[in-house]
Amino acid sequence: MCTLIVAWQVFDDAPVVAAANRDEALGRPSLPPDVIDADPAVVAPQDEEAGGTWIGYNEHGLFVGVTNRRADVEGERSRGLLVRDALARESADGAVQYVEHELANRDYAGFNLFVADADTATVLEWDGVLRATHLDPGVHVLVNEGLNDVAPKAERLREAVRPEPPSSADEPAEWLDHVEDVLADHDLDACVHGDGYGTRSSSVVVLRADGTASYRFADGPPCETEYRDVAEGQL
Repeated sequence: MCTLIVAWQVFDDAPVVAAANRDEALGRPSLPPDVIDADPAVVAPQDEEAGGTWIGYNEHGLFVGVTNRRADVEGERSRGLLVRDALARESADGAVQYVEHELANRDYAGFNLFVADADTATVLEWDGVLRATHLDPGVHVLVNEGLNDVAPKAERLREAVRPEPPSSADEPAEWLDHVEDVLADHDLDACVHGDGYGTRSSSVVVLRADGTASYRFADGPPCETEYRDVAEGQL
């Protein structure tokens, strides 16, 4: 996945609101979002080739998303499986601790991991050296090159989607309508079309303060694919 947008603690009623495009080889098989694990319950799409996922949430209100990171490190295990294992934790702090322990014992290719719940949001960047950035409330954008103003693409997207002015009492639905348009934008390089590679799907996840969640999914590039509701209700 190459573009991840998260509004963390921006909306009073929805502490985690995430939208993402997955860019991948067009022939790599995957399954649409569903309950993929039961204890705890995890809702996520699934990579059929390796069995992992690139984005999802669990019944504890934990959200995890990953982007690839260019790095001269080899991986012995799929990064998607790391996401799936992180989603087995009860909190963002627990997920971060798990990833730190896992990287001390196994090799992974480079990645950027966004971990958030209602209380904590952290980005873990791995390129052979692990760096953790604990985030303040706001709208954050993560792409392959990094977070927010570290990467020009991320900063352009962040300016395009930042609520103006942010209103914590607002429902995120109107903002997400705009975000979906941004994710379909070719000029911003959010929706990508290449030879055998491109934007395969798009996800919009809302984790609410009352313990409910929703997941809208476009099973194809969002410039030409409608989003549909695939999960609504209790985590």
